[in-house]
Amino acid sequence: MSAPVVELDQASRVFAGPPPVMALDRASLVINEGDYVAIVGPSGSGKSTLLHLLGLLDQATDGAYRLDGIDTRDLNERDRAGLRANKIGFVFQAFHLLGHRTTVENVMLAEIYRPGGSRERRHRAEAALIRVGLGHRLDTYPTTLSGGERQRVAVARALVGEPSLLLADEPTGNLDSVTSAQILDLFDELHRAGLTLAVITHDDDVSTRARRRLGIHDGRLTEGPR
Repeated sequence: MSAPVVELDQASRVFAGPPPVMALDRASLVINEGDYVAIVGPSGSGKSTLLHLLGLLDQATDGAYRLDGIDTRDLNERDRAGLRANKIGFVFQAFHLLGHRTTVENVMLAEIYRPGGSRERRHRAEAALIRVGLGHRLDTYPTTLSGGERQRVAVARALVGEPSLLLADEPTGNLDSVTSAQILDLFDELHRAGLTLAVITHDDDVSTRARRRLGIHDGRLTEGPR
């Protein structure tokens, strides 16, 4: 049996004071391959801290985090960056697209440090855009796209490296209800195709799409009913 994609074991994150702040309190979480997990909590609950730990953007003060079976505690920053680039795709509330680059160029930028020439990178970027339904928008610029289309470009950019985990932070926060539903439909399709997703949100409409729902309050993570 393969190792879980995510294994968080009694992980805490304390920020120095005075007074010290316990932003994440002995959190344990297992996400297996093919899972679709929503983590829900209000502002200040510890969602951002958890996101940063899962995304290898920060380290736990105590406890362990294993990603695809790799213990991340003793990795140096270069190795952490490499693991992050190869294993995790990020989708954020803000699209973070470059307006002077075409959609396919924006997706290609995610692979700038990967082996292979520009032709191979473009081919993979085109395939990712086709996968999210934007094969007809390869050479357009983000400024001409709708909000939903821009978020689809961001999803394509996250997928292009074939990550073990798609980590989404409030992915519908800048979208209207109709467009939000379309992005969540896309997440459903990706999940059915076998992708492992973890979505961090404050929105119950987003969390109901997931197969598992966890709550976070005052840094404590608990699993509850969908």
